[in-house]
Amino acid sequence: MDGINKTFVKELILLELSGYPQLEIIFFAVILVMYLVILIGNGVLIIASIFDSHLHTPMYFVLGNLSFLDICYTSSSVPLTLMSLISKKRIISFSGCAVQMFFGFAMWSTEYLLLGMMVFDRYVAICNPLRYSIIMSKMVYVLMASVSWLSSGINSIVQTSLAMVLPFCGNNIISYFTCEILAVLKLACADISLNIITMVISNMAFLVLPLLVTVFSYMFILYTILRMNSATGRRKAFSTCSAHLTVVIIFYGAIFFMYAKPKSQDLLGKENLQPTERLVSMFYLVVTSMLNPIIYSLRNKDGRAAVKYLLSCKAVN
Repeated sequence: MDGINKTFVKELILLELSGYPQLEIIFFAVILVMYLVILIGNGVLIIASIFDSHLHTPMYFVLGNLSFLDICYTSSSVPLTLMSLISKKRIISFSGCAVQMFFGFAMWSTEYLLLGMMVFDRYVAICNPLRYSIIMSKMVYVLMASVSWLSSGINSIVQTSLAMVLPFCGNNIISYFTCEILAVLKLACADISLNIITMVISNMAFLVLPLLVTVFSYMFILYTILRMNSATGRRKAFSTCSAHLTVVIIFYGAIFFMYAKPKSQDLLGKENLQPTERLVSMFYLVVTSMLNPIIYSLRNKDGRAAVKYLLSCKAVN
């Protein structure tokens, strides 16, 4: 046992898209284009939400946070993937893996909370419109976003620290395209009960709770909309929720695709993701970050107007 505990892995190997060597140049081009779309699309939306006074609302404040989050999350993994596709070098240092794991876990946790915050904003706007300006004041939504970022960062530090202090005994191959925490825990040669317990608690707080808020909020929203006498009012209310609901479905769809699909062994067993699964998983996660600004800019007239003004180099009021 002492000999095992002294074993220290200094670098890890990411399998990424190694199952398709003949298509790596095509994958590089497609992923690069998608990454540039993510940077440009989310960047434009952030700038528009800052400089257009019409977008100084809680929803676009949160959307700007989501856009910044998507840029940070993809930038922590996509450039490394692009480099590996060109250089054929799929090695990541132990410290680099820790940094990637921290950003990945922190960004996903924050996105759960921000999506829950957005549905709460829609709930107040539709179910309590007369009190909207009081409940969703600037101080309130800035505080909610700050708590989301801070709590997710602390949670990620805890989870990453607990994972990276574990002993890793020889096996350093990660069957994934990033240092995803569950993939890393599979390589540990020690008891990971504490890691599992803390992750369960984390998932309850950062995944299940926002999901419950979303479900129950939309139940009340739907009930309120159906009680409206005006057909025009119902259409307007539905339109204000459609973009957010679309993003929620895509985002949680990615989560359930990654972690809820049937497997031959348990979650921390020895099975490896097949090349096709790694490919689909990567594109699914990148696509979610790419679609957010497109959905909100196309489904909201204020967003479309702001983006048009910004892209045409006109002054935004």
